[in-house]
Amino acid sequence: MKICHLTSVHPATDIRIFLKECQSLHQHGHDVYLIAPHTESVVMNGIQIKQVGPFRGARLVKMIRAVKAVYTKALEVDADVYHFHDPELIIVGLLLKRRGKHVIYDVHEDVPQQILSKQWLPKSLRKSVSWIAERIEGYGARRLDAIVTATPFLAQRFKAFSSRVVTLHNYPMLHELATITSLQEEEPLPAFVYIGGLSELRGVRAMLAAMTALNSEKAKAHLMWAGTFSPPSLEEEVAPQLATAGIDYYGYLSREEVKHALSRAVAGLVLLQPEPRYTVSYPIKLFEYMAAGIPTIASDFPLWRTFVEEPSCGICVNPLDEEAIAKALLWIIEHPQQARQMGENGKRAVLAHYNWEKESEKLISLYETIKGTERKRGEGADEDLDLESCSVKAF
Repeated sequence: MKICHLTSVHPATDIRIFLKECQSLHQHGHDVYLIAPHTESVVMNGIQIKQVGPFRGARLVKMIRAVKAVYTKALEVDADVYHFHDPELIIVGLLLKRRGKHVIYDVHEDVPQQILSKQWLPKSLRKSVSWIAERIEGYGARRLDAIVTATPFLAQRFKAFSSRVVTLHNYPMLHELATITSLQEEEPLPAFVYIGGLSELRGVRAMLAAMTALNSEKAKAHLMWAGTFSPPSLEEEVAPQLATAGIDYYGYLSREEVKHALSRAVAGLVLLQPEPRYTVSYPIKLFEYMAAGIPTIASDFPLWRTFVEEPSCGICVNPLDEEAIAKALLWIIEHPQQARQMGENGKRAVLAHYNWEKESEKLISLYETIKGTERKRGEGADEDLDLESCSVKAF
């Protein structure tokens, strides 16, 4: 089939979209296109990337321009199946559906819950905007061919709207991370690592306080931070404290640089705060730590305990308790053999269960189901439909 993935937000090299889904479909023999923000239109690893952006202006203006650009490019590609990854592209999916195309919505996050914690949105508007987003997602899901979700929790919500819901966990790719060679012995001090977005809700302050407490005692260690701050002002606020805490900030790292950082670490941290959407999430970094063969110090959420404690591959702690986090860090330092065994346990669990190779089978099966479905061309589709005239009222 001719397949086109769409995103107006994620970079063209996004791990889930490009490296996992597009690559898996291409390797299975499909003709795969990706419309995404990029520097140029190019063929990369067999995927034909169609560049859109950059988009300038206020937030709403940029979103409208992005949606129009993605829709225009999508029509040019003229694919059999369109697979979009951003909630703002629901209108694009519906317009393509009217033209008789098969359309899939890939839900990465719980958007209504996410809106409730958006700092740029006034608190007085968040509940209303969240309610509207939930209604729009439900309207779109009822009319599209399939919904792909990143977690079972999201799948449960969308089963109320669609009979074809598939969960594709964002597990690591075995060929990329399972062969990391440890460089821990070359480190002058025990090194911990955190890779991901740096924000208060993702545990920046908790990690900072725990490392400060750890290094004020007899233990000495350092923590590698890799990612970008949100909001950017948070970096300026915590920067003066990093040296005392023993934190090295590297900014955004490439995939190869991430592998190198993991090879140096004695353990990985994933200390998301107890937000409702986080407690039911499947954090990719947790599974990447496991795949790299290092133990994990993770938030003590009931769901996460099944990943960490059942295979005995790490320690779960209260993410609000800096003292408990510091004790977990110290335990890893003082028990190197047990920590290495935890790392091996995690790697075995990934090889057996938590890997993208197994998940990709479900993606291929979904497309085979769609391929076997009689294509229903929309009758009387308006070829000149004005995208700008569409609004929330239409839903």
